[in-house]
Amino acid sequence: MLRDFNAGGGTSPTKEGVYQTVADPKGSDLNQLYLDYSVSDDWKLRIGRQRVNLDNQRFVGGVGWRQNEQTYDAFAIISSAIPNTALTYAYVTNVRRIFGQSSAAGRMDVDTHLLNAKVTVNDSWSVTPYFYYIDNHNAASTSTSTIGARLAGKVKVGEGKIGLLAEFATQSDATNNPVNYDADYVHLGGLWSMDNGLGLGIDYESLGTDSSNLQSFRTPLATLHAFQGWADMFLTTPGNGIDDVFVTAKFKAGKWNLTGVYHDFSAETGNIDYGTEFDVSAGTRITKNYGILFKGAFFSADSSASYVDTNKFWIMFTANY
Repeated sequence: MLRDFNAGGGTSPTKEGVYQTVADPKGSDLNQLYLDYSVSDDWKLRIGRQRVNLDNQRFVGGVGWRQNEQTYDAFAIISSAIPNTALTYAYVTNVRRIFGQSSAAGRMDVDTHLLNAKVTVNDSWSVTPYFYYIDNHNAASTSTSTIGARLAGKVKVGEGKIGLLAEFATQSDATNNPVNYDADYVHLGGLWSMDNGLGLGIDYESLGTDSSNLQSFRTPLATLHAFQGWADMFLTTPGNGIDDVFVTAKFKAGKWNLTGVYHDFSAETGNIDYGTEFDVSAGTRITKNYGILFKGAFFSADSSASYVDTNKFWIMFTANY
């Protein structure tokens, strides 16, 4: 059994600062228990412990990669009453985090409002305005007010298509946050894909900072592992912010789905290079119900950055019924 790793969230006090974080502590928790009530075909109410996964989970998600999923004690309203609009509102009182109930970091006591409205413009394009207000009683520095919009669509090019994304958000401190700040978020990207599984893309993602006090854009409810490299070097946004320019390549070889991503990380404010990272994965279905995934992350730190070279490897088996 592997024991020499830092599970994070204060669950491995003797391993912190010695080993890299692999946020999968031992333990168990109640994942979901909720009550649904359909007012009509266009309105549904949900109360209890539930998943809240919004858009690509950059701001609100379940961290499904981890052994213990992040779920929410919430009251949610889901509506399609407005034409061409999928509306989600959730009032959250507790966030059940991946660290589990045995850790003090396993629970956020919050008064949080999440509002997301995906508007389908046509068969190819959608625009999603959103507003997320987090009042975190446990970690005041993550009490934030975020408003933004996401434009996503696709353009047919020959035998393939190009998926395009443009997203902008602005964030400020809220409620009990001890520091006044304003910071912006930008994500621009494009992915060209073919029916044979070949895909090539390039993205620019920036989590900015308030240059007056170096308070950076925060995403405390995000599925963080999916962004800024699989090595998880930037689970907390650096004070100088972060710019991530990354190139993605996807390919299908027989029954295998192959993915490679190259990242270049630098500060959003100040002339600082954090490092580069190469991520690679290979996954396939073994049978109808079982799958296997091999995954690696290779982070190379810049000499002037406060990070160290880090390599991580995973083998994951999945079962679906």
